[in-house]
Parts: sequence; C-alpha cells; structure tokens
Amino acid sequence: MFLINSTVVVMNILGNLVTFIAPLWIAVIFGVVVGWAWKPKWAIDPNNYDWTNFFKIRVPWITDSDLQNQPDYSSTTTTTSSENNEKGLKCVVNEHDLQNLCKLVEEKDGGPAWIQMMDRSTPTMRYQAWRRDLEALDHRSVAVGLAYSHPYSGPPQYRSRTVFEDASPELVRDFFWDDEYRLRWDDMIVHASTIQECEVTGTMIVQWVRKFPFFCSDREYIIGRRIWDAARAYYCVTKGVPCSSVPRHSKPKRVDLYYSSYCVRAVKSRKDDQMTACEVLLFHYEDMGIPWEVAKLGVRQGMWGAVKKFDPGLRTYKNERDSGAPLSRCAKNAKINTKVTADYVRSLEDSTSSILEMENQDSSDKPTGKSIPKLLVIGGAIALACTLDQGLVTKAVLFGIARRFGKFGRRL
Repeated sequence: MFLINSTVVVMNILGNLVTFIAPLWIAVIFGVVVGWAWKPKWAIDPNNYDWTNFFKIRVPWITDSDLQNQPDYSSTTTTTSSENNEKGLKCVVNEHDLQNLCKLVEEKDGGPAWIQMMDRSTPTMRYQAWRRDLEALDHRSVAVGLAYSHPYSGPPQYRSRTVFEDASPELVRDFFWDDEYRLRWDDMIVHASTIQECEVTGTMIVQWVRKFPFFCSDREYIIGRRIWDAARAYYCVTKGVPCSSVPRHSKPKRVDLYYSSYCVRAVKSRKDDQMTACEVLLFHYEDMGIPWEVAKLGVRQGMWGAVKKFDPGLRTYKNERDSGAPLSRCAKNAKINTKVTADYVRSLEDSTSSILEMENQDSSDKPTGKSIPKLLVIGGAIALACTLDQGLVTKAVLFGIARRFGKFGRRL
C-alpha cells in the first residue's frame, strides 16, 4: 500500500512538472521558429531599411538562392538593394567619425590617460605605443568611437606614433590604403577585397580576413573607410560596419567591434630638422572574441614583430612607385579625399559631440514590447536548466547565456 501511494505521489509530481515546463518549451520553440523565419533587419539599420518589406515572412526552408529563382525577385529586390546600398555608403563613414578622430589626435576626447608600452627605433623609423583600459560598459558608444564624457568598458585601446624619415604624407597614405600591396608585406592578411566604393567621396567598404595563431580561427572584418584632407594632413577613418550583402559564416569568425583610424602628416626630420619626415598617429581597438587580458598579452608580445615590417615595406613601395609601376585600385581611391580646412578641423576638436545624447534618447524611446525575446530565451534557459541534471556549472552557463541574449532582446 505504501509503495502504491509513493508511486501516485511521484506521478503527481511528474505531472505537475510537465504541466509547468511544457508551456516554457512551447514558448522557446515558438521563439526559435519566429526568430528564424522573421529576421528584423529594421532593428539593425532602421534608417536605411525598406519598410515596404516589413511584413515579409521568410520561410526557414527557403534559401536566398531559391528566392532569386522566383520570376519577380530580380526586378524588385535587386533594384531596392542597390538603392539602399548606395544610400548606406554615403553615411557609413561621416563627419562624426572625423570629429572623433580629431579629438583623439589632439588628446581632447576626455578618456583615461595613456600608458606608454613601447619606444623602438630603426635608422629610418621611430615607433612609440601607448595603451589604456576602460572601466564601465557602454558597448554601443565604444563601437561607434564616441568621445569619452565618462569612463566606458570595452577592449583595450592602443595609440601609436610612427615617424618615417624621407617619406611624404601622400606616399604613406597610399601605402596603408593599398590592400593589394598589403598582401605582399603584411603576412597576417590572407584575403582583402573591395565590396563597394564611392567615386565622389572615396568611401570604401572592404573585406579583410586575418590569420590568427593556431589556437584561434581566422577573423573576418567588414571595414568602412574614408579620408579627409586638411591641407596635407590626412585623417583616415577605418572602422567595422554592418554589411548585409556579405553573409556570416562560422569560420572565419566576423569581428564586429573594430576601430583603427589614423592621421598622416608631415613633421620635422630628426636628421636635419626639415619637414621631410612623415608622422602617423594611429588609434586602434577591436573585440576579437578572446579574453581581453589574453589579447593584451598577445599584442605586447607580437607588436614590434608586426611594426618593424612597415619600414621595409614602405621603402619597396616607394621604389616601385618611382619606377613607374601602375597604381592599384585602392591606391587610386586613396587620392579621392574630402577637402576640409584646418580651421574646420580645429572647430571639430573643440566641439562637444551630441551623439551620446542621441544614443541615450534612442535607447529610452524603445517600446517595451520588444522585450518578448528576452522572456522567451530566459524561459527556455530555465526549462533546460531544470530538465538537465548536470550540476551547478551547466546551469550557471545556461543562465549566463540567457542573460546575454536577454540584453540583446532589450536592444531590439
């Protein structure tokens, strides 16, 4: 009799658990199906999104190639896509990026102090490097390279100053912009191609694939870049940008948070005190998807090995240019600059950016209904954690994943 009563009690408990867990699993499955079928591109780039396609449902088992085979696909989608791409290219790198770079060059961005980490020289080149670490998290603000009105958290930031003797700003500008030639001297780059370019402003969207050490997969970069010319002081902005035309793959892993901008200008030579040397002030950070402390160690160990290739590569590049070698497509594009005056640059250095207020206002105006993905994911994690008997570590990992995706849901 006792055995029968125990069995009944156990069955009742299992029945209650199933009744409690089943709705959560249904919610998770529903969320996965909806998230797969409906990809909200409007949330990624609302300014450039074609809102006529807002209610278009994407069936999971129909691929892009299947859609392209439809009779009316090319006549509508291709035209709209080209128009959107052209619109997006005009603003992918804009004056806000120039303003931020100007503040960094003059050290007026209000960020933490720089700590020197290297000072090395060769007969024709001097290289100095600094690093700073950020503290409180505002991932979106770091991603767009905003001026620092208060501390942020993010990957370590690097500032470097490289001075090349007997080199003009134009030569150095073209050298670092020339992806075709970079493949010859930079052995970390295994692929470089141009996705899109503007013949008016010189703005480019390029794709890089970088080789990483044996314990990491290669990394892919989609980079937007543009040059401003302020009386032969060239402000070169390069940063990671979204690009829907290039699909993501598991390998190489795409790096979304990437900023690597620099100013190229003439300075006095240490040999004769004449303006025959060229200075490059570079500001760089990226989230490579590995722990930041590990990344800092790798940068420190490999920095000089990578930097010392600059000078011999530049000298070979100069010799080829002097011998009349034809310019590559990227080198020709480097000559298409947006002209600005020195006074305009100084006004940008002293101005206060309002992007931070705009970002905060946009985030506060998000409707609360967009938090549904958070509920679905957290509910699924709870259900999975309760049904798996794998100990505390497994459950902690699951709840950590749920928290990360929950934050993503709030941004949607």
